[in-house]
Amino acid sequence: MKRHATAVWQGSGKEGKGHLTTQSTTLNQTQYSFNSRFADGVGTNPEELIAAAHAGCFTMKLSFNIGGAGFTPELLETKCHISLEDGSITESHLKLTAKVPGLSVEKFNELVKDAEENCPISKLLNTKISVDATLES
Repeated sequence: MKRHATAVWQGSGKEGKGHLTTQSTTLNQTQYSFNSRFADGVGTNPEELIAAAHAGCFTMKLSFNIGGAGFTPELLETKCHISLEDGSITESHLKLTAKVPGLSVEKFNELVKDAEENCPISKLLNTKISVDATLES
């Protein structure tokens, strides 16, 4: 399986502007700029897209892990914070809230750790990855 996206940029790094389009067209000429990346401008940015990709990938991997252990998640909600410092992504921090009837905390933590280490986006990122996970009853 291969997926693709296209970035188009016009102008200088600070004054220019661009747009992103994904194969699915979920993003369809979605604007991005210096201000949407480093200030409060309207549009998306690469770090936000990495956060969405990591949250989605981790959550789906965890769902497969939980299913493989014989349980069905009622809810998995993951928020991802990407840290950009000095021109490098220095951390991806995942904050998970889960409702999985019948699953022990010990087994839950084991499945979370596996998802943290083995989802494809975690494997792709060359940065510190951390998870705060809460299993609600």
